[in-house]
Amino acid sequence: MAKKEFPDVVMEICGTDPRYNAETYTFVREGLDHTLKLLKRQSQSGAKSHVSGQELLNGLREYTLREFGPMSKTVLNDWGIKTCEDFGEIVFNLVNAGVLGTTASDSLNDFKSGFSFDDAFVKPFCPHAPERSDSMEISPKPARGTRKSSLNQKIKSPKPAS
Repeated sequence: MAKKEFPDVVMEICGTDPRYNAETYTFVREGLDHTLKLLKRQSQSGAKSHVSGQELLNGLREYTLREFGPMSKTVLNDWGIKTCEDFGEIVFNLVNAGVLGTTASDSLNDFKSGFSFDDAFVKPFCPHAPERSDSMEISPKPARGTRKSSLNQKIKSPKPAS
Protein backbone atom coordinates (compact mmCIF):
# COMPACT_ATOMS: atom_id res chain seq x y z
CA MET A 1 0.00 0.00 0.00
CA ALA A 2 1.43 3.39 -1.01
CA LYS A 3 2.03 6.02 1.61
CA LYS A 4 -0.45 8.89 1.36
CA GLU A 5 0.83 12.35 0.58
CA PHE A 6 0.41 15.07 3.23
CA PRO A 7 -2.25 17.04 1.28
CA ASP A 8 -4.34 13.85 0.86
CA VAL A 9 -4.14 13.07 4.58
CA VAL A 10 -5.09 16.65 5.43
CA MET A 11 -8.12 16.51 3.14
CA GLU A 12 -9.27 13.35 4.95
CA ILE A 13 -8.79 15.03 8.33
CA CYS A 14 -10.74 18.09 7.16
CA GLY A 15 -13.54 15.77 6.02
CA THR A 16 -13.91 14.31 9.51
CA ASP A 17 -12.98 17.44 11.53
CA PRO A 18 -14.00 20.63 9.70
CA ARG A 19 -12.90 22.99 12.51
CA TYR A 20 -9.63 23.79 10.72
CA ASN A 21 -8.90 24.13 7.02
CA ALA A 22 -6.09 22.53 5.01
CA GLU A 23 -4.00 25.70 5.08
CA THR A 24 -3.98 25.53 8.88
CA TYR A 25 -2.53 22.01 8.87
CA THR A 26 0.13 23.04 6.36
CA PHE A 27 1.04 26.02 8.54
CA VAL A 28 1.38 23.87 11.67
CA ARG A 29 3.55 21.41 9.75
CA GLU A 30 5.78 24.28 8.57
CA GLY A 31 5.86 25.57 12.17
CA LEU A 32 7.02 22.14 13.33
CA ASP A 33 9.81 22.17 10.73
CA HIS A 34 10.79 25.65 11.93
CA THR A 35 10.83 24.43 15.53
CA LEU A 36 13.01 21.43 14.67
CA LYS A 37 15.52 23.75 12.97
CA LEU A 38 15.56 26.01 16.02
CA LEU A 39 16.12 23.12 18.39
CA LYS A 40 18.84 21.65 16.16
CA ARG A 41 20.65 24.99 16.24
CA GLN A 42 20.37 25.12 20.03
CA SER A 43 21.76 21.64 20.60
CA GLN A 44 25.28 20.98 19.37
CA SER A 45 24.64 17.44 18.16
CA GLY A 46 21.37 18.16 16.38
CA ALA A 47 20.23 14.63 17.33
CA LYS A 48 16.95 15.62 18.97
CA SER A 49 13.94 14.75 16.83
CA HIS A 50 11.09 14.70 19.38
CA VAL A 51 9.52 18.03 20.21
CA SER A 52 7.50 18.55 23.37
CA GLY A 53 4.20 20.39 23.29
CA GLN A 54 5.73 23.45 24.96
CA GLU A 55 8.68 23.49 22.55
CA LEU A 56 6.30 23.27 19.62
CA LEU A 57 4.15 26.09 20.99
CA ASN A 58 7.23 28.30 21.37
CA GLY A 59 8.33 27.47 17.83
CA LEU A 60 4.84 28.08 16.45
CA ARG A 61 4.70 31.44 18.22
CA GLU A 62 8.01 32.51 16.71
CA TYR A 63 7.10 31.19 13.27
CA THR A 64 3.70 32.90 13.34
CA LEU A 65 5.22 36.24 14.31
CA ARG A 66 7.84 35.91 11.58
CA GLU A 67 5.26 35.05 8.93
CA PHE A 68 2.43 37.41 9.85
CA GLY A 69 3.85 40.10 12.15
CA PRO A 70 1.14 42.35 13.60
CA MET A 71 -1.55 40.35 11.77
CA SER A 72 -0.62 37.10 13.59
CA LYS A 73 -3.59 36.88 15.93
CA THR A 74 -6.01 37.97 13.22
CA VAL A 75 -4.80 35.30 10.79
CA LEU A 76 -4.85 32.55 13.41
CA ASN A 77 -8.32 33.55 14.59
CA ASP A 78 -9.56 33.60 11.00
CA TRP A 79 -8.27 30.01 10.70
CA GLY A 80 -10.18 29.02 13.86
CA ILE A 81 -7.08 28.98 16.07
CA LYS A 82 -7.90 31.00 19.14
CA THR A 83 -5.91 29.23 21.87
CA CYS A 84 -2.90 26.96 22.27
CA GLU A 85 -5.35 24.07 22.68
CA ASP A 86 -6.35 24.58 19.04
CA PHE A 87 -2.73 23.98 18.03
CA GLY A 88 -2.86 20.80 20.11
CA GLU A 89 -6.04 19.64 18.39
CA ILE A 90 -4.39 20.09 15.00
CA VAL A 91 -1.24 18.27 16.11
CA PHE A 92 -3.19 15.34 17.52
CA ASN A 93 -5.34 15.13 14.39
CA LEU A 94 -2.04 14.72 12.50
CA VAL A 95 -0.87 12.15 15.08
CA ASN A 96 -4.10 10.15 14.75
CA ALA A 97 -3.71 10.21 10.96
CA GLY A 98 -0.20 8.78 11.29
CA VAL A 99 1.60 11.88 10.00
CA LEU A 100 3.26 12.73 13.32
CA GLY A 101 4.48 10.52 16.12
CA THR A 102 4.25 10.86 19.89
CA THR A 103 5.80 9.44 23.00
CA ALA A 104 3.86 7.84 25.83
CA SER A 105 4.10 11.06 27.83
CA ASP A 106 2.67 13.32 25.07
CA SER A 107 -0.90 14.45 25.47
CA LEU A 108 -3.33 17.10 24.38
CA ASN A 109 -3.00 18.58 27.88
CA ASP A 110 0.57 19.64 26.99
CA PHE A 111 -0.99 22.44 24.96
CA LYS A 112 -3.26 23.74 27.72
CA SER A 113 -0.44 25.36 29.66
CA GLY A 114 0.66 27.43 26.70
CA PHE A 115 0.44 31.18 26.37
CA SER A 116 -2.17 33.88 25.98
CA PHE A 117 -2.66 34.87 22.34
CA ASP A 118 -2.81 38.54 23.36
CA ASP A 119 0.54 38.25 25.16
CA ALA A 120 2.12 36.32 22.29
CA PHE A 121 0.70 38.01 19.21
CA VAL A 122 -0.62 41.45 20.20
CA LYS A 123 1.64 42.84 22.93
CA PRO A 124 4.86 42.61 20.89
CA PHE A 125 3.39 45.24 18.55
CA CYS A 126 1.87 47.58 21.13
CA PRO A 127 3.71 50.82 21.81
CA HIS A 128 5.08 50.77 25.30
CA ALA A 129 3.99 53.64 27.51
CA PRO A 130 6.82 55.13 29.54
CA GLU A 131 6.90 53.78 33.05
CA ARG A 132 6.11 56.25 35.78
CA SER A 133 5.84 56.01 39.50
CA ASP A 134 2.46 56.43 41.16
CA SER A 135 3.71 59.59 42.86
CA MET A 136 4.12 61.42 39.55
CA GLU A 137 1.30 63.78 38.77
CA ILE A 138 0.32 64.26 35.19
CA SER A 139 -1.17 67.65 34.48
CA PRO A 140 -2.31 68.93 31.13
CA LYS A 141 0.14 71.08 29.20
CA PRO A 142 -0.74 74.76 29.21
CA ALA A 143 -1.79 76.26 25.92
CA ARG A 144 1.07 77.34 23.71
CA GLY A 145 2.56 80.68 24.71
CA THR A 146 0.82 80.89 28.10
CA ARG A 147 3.62 79.44 30.17
CA LYS A 148 6.61 81.62 30.93
CA SER A 149 9.90 80.12 31.83
CA SER A 150 11.37 81.07 35.18
CA LEU A 151 14.22 82.78 33.30
CA ASN A 152 11.76 85.03 31.44
CA GLN A 153 9.96 85.83 34.68
CA LYS A 154 13.24 86.88 36.33
CA ILE A 155 14.16 89.08 33.42
CA LYS A 156 10.75 90.76 33.09
CA SER A 157 10.11 91.15 36.80
CA PRO A 158 13.33 92.12 38.49
CA LYS A 159 13.39 92.27 42.26
CA PRO A 160 13.10 95.74 43.71
CA ALA A 161 16.31 97.10 45.27
CA SER A 162 16.34 96.99 49.03
